[in-house]
Amino acid sequence: MRGVISLLRKWRFILGLLVVSAVVFAAACGDFGGQPAGQEEEAAGDEGTAVADEPELTPPPEIEGEVITGDLGEYTINFGIGLSETSPQYRSVEYFRDILEERTEGRLQVRIFPNSQVGDDLQMMNALQSGTLEMTYPSTSPATGIVPELAVFDLPFLFPSPEAADEVLDSELGQEMLDRFDGTGIKALAFAENGYRQLTNSQRPVESPDDVRGLDLRVMENPIQVDIWRTLGANPTSMAFGEVFSAMEQGVVDGQENPWSTILTSNFYEVQGYGSETRHVYTPFIIMISEQFWNELPGEYQELIQEAAEKTRDYQRIISREYDQWSKERLRDEGMEITELTDEQRREFEEAVQPVYDRWAPEIGEELVERVQEMVAEFEER
Repeated sequence: MRGVISLLRKWRFILGLLVVSAVVFAAACGDFGGQPAGQEEEAAGDEGTAVADEPELTPPPEIEGEVITGDLGEYTINFGIGLSETSPQYRSVEYFRDILEERTEGRLQVRIFPNSQVGDDLQMMNALQSGTLEMTYPSTSPATGIVPELAVFDLPFLFPSPEAADEVLDSELGQEMLDRFDGTGIKALAFAENGYRQLTNSQRPVESPDDVRGLDLRVMENPIQVDIWRTLGANPTSMAFGEVFSAMEQGVVDGQENPWSTILTSNFYEVQGYGSETRHVYTPFIIMISEQFWNELPGEYQELIQEAAEKTRDYQRIISREYDQWSKERLRDEGMEITELTDEQRREFEEAVQPVYDRWAPEIGEELVERVQEMVAEFEER
C-alpha cells in the first residue's frame, strides 16, 4: 500500500510539472494576456528602464523550532506568486521555504515560480482547486469569486493604518474569513499585506476630492473600485496593466492608482508628475494551499506549514512597509511631486465616498461591514 501511495505521489508531481510547464509556455507565447485581477505586476514598463538599486530590508528572523526527524515522506511544494524576485512577497516565500526545508531536513521542498509564471491569481487559485499547484499568494480582490465576503476589503478608507488592518485580519473575524475557503478546494492559511493603493496623475496635485474631478484614470477591473472613482468625479477605465504606461505616455489616461512600489518599479514617474498618498484602499494578500494536497500531508507537516505561514505573514508585513516607504522616497528622488494628505484632507475623501458604502454594504453584508468598522474604531481608541 505504501508503494502505491508513493507511486501516486510521483505521478501527481509529474502531472503538476507538466501543467506548470504548459502554463509557462503559454505565457511566453502570449496566451495569458492582461493582468491578475486585484493585483498589479511589479515589473518595469515597456518604455522605461528598471530601477537599479534596492532597499536594505530587515533580514528574516532566525529559524526556530524543533526539527521533524521522523520519516513522514518527501513532498515538493510548487509555489506560484504574481510579483518579482525583488518584491517583499517573493522574499517572504523564500523565508517560508527555508523554514520548511530546515525543519524537515529537506523532506519538504519548495519551488518558487514568481512573475505570474504559472498564471495570474485566478488561474493559480484554480490550479490549487484542481490539485495541479500546491500553493499561491494572491490578493483578496480576485478571491471574492470564491469567498464573496472578502469584498469588504475593497471598500475605501476602511483601514486608517496598517496596524488597524493587522488587528482585524489576525482576529477571530479574520480567521472566520479564512475558514470560509474550507470545502472550496483551497485552504487559506494566513493574511499578509499587499498594501495601500495611491493615486498618480500627469495634470495636477490632488489634495481634495475636487482635484479628482475630470481626471481620466486607469483603475482595476473591480466594480467597487470603479465606483469609488466614479463617485469622486473621475472617469475610470479598466485596461491590462501592461498597457498602462503607454496609455499615460500618449495621454489616453491622465493617471492610475497602485502601491508606491508598483508605481516605482513600473517607472510611472517618467510619465506621471504628481502623486498623492491617498491610501484609498488597503488590500491584503492570502497565503493559500491546495486542499487536496493539504489532506495528503501528515498532521505534523500540516502543523509546520501553518506555523511557517504565520511567521511568513509577520515577516512579509515588516518588509512590505519598509519597501513601501523606500519606494515613495525614490519616487521623490526621481522628480515626482508627492502630496501627503493631512487627516482633515483624508476625511474629505472619506465623506465623499460614503455613497460607495451605501451601495455596497448590503451586497457584502451590512453586519460584516459594521463589525469590521467597530473593530477598527475600538483599535484606534486604545
